[in-house]
Amino acid sequence: MIDYGQDLFKGSAGYYAKYRPLYPSGLVRFLVNRFGLDGEGELLDLGCGTGQLALRFADWVQRVTGLDYEQEMINEAARISKEMRALNTEWVAGKAEEYLALSTFPVYRLVTIAKAFHWMDRDLVLELLYNRVAPGGGVAIVDQYKPDQAPLPWQNEVDRIVRKWYGEERKAGNTTYSHPLKSHTDIVAGSSFRLETHRLPMYEYQWTIEAILGNLYSTSFGSKRFLGDRAPLFESELEERLLLLDPKGVFTEGIHTNIILAVK
Repeated sequence: MIDYGQDLFKGSAGYYAKYRPLYPSGLVRFLVNRFGLDGEGELLDLGCGTGQLALRFADWVQRVTGLDYEQEMINEAARISKEMRALNTEWVAGKAEEYLALSTFPVYRLVTIAKAFHWMDRDLVLELLYNRVAPGGGVAIVDQYKPDQAPLPWQNEVDRIVRKWYGEERKAGNTTYSHPLKSHTDIVAGSSFRLETHRLPMYEYQWTIEAILGNLYSTSFGSKRFLGDRAPLFESELEERLLLLDPKGVFTEGIHTNIILAVK
């Protein structure tokens, strides 16, 4: 497992909270129904970011715990949950592997890991979770990764400009990102859990140029700190090029949501 250091998402929490697209309501509905969530029990969200997904379950379990390695993310999640008066939530900064090795936390009806499993020691996390998940419960690994789907023209243009300004290598914390060779599905299949896979219907998401920039700045590789004082020039070029593709500055993407379940 690669050590990306402590600054993987440094400076990105505000952008993450504001510009990351919300997961579709169908995802919450599917998981509530699949695991019979009824206001009782515990839910754990690993790699919770600023809490966008975890907070959606606050009405469906007795307590929600969100864990993220970045203290900035946890601070933002705590602020948002306070504004929402979601009093049955708690937010913890730490590594999933270290947190799960503790013996003083409860059994969970559901554990969610959304767009974060690739940062973890996946085999170890599932091994540690097995005795922490209630019978009939499970781990929901959510992603929208689509390696076989051809990028749209506007996405190709964004990628070209990002590479020009950020460099060809994808930065990640104190090193560069390396995508796991083994799929999440294969990892779950090799664990003590039972594997299920589901794909939700595609939904359309409309991006503005502001949202494209904000979402980029919310990522590990697109952190605004990598640009320094060059950020205004980068933003100007991106806006100029995208407006040539669509003078209205609105771009549509079809998004599929994949759910890999590790069921106990």
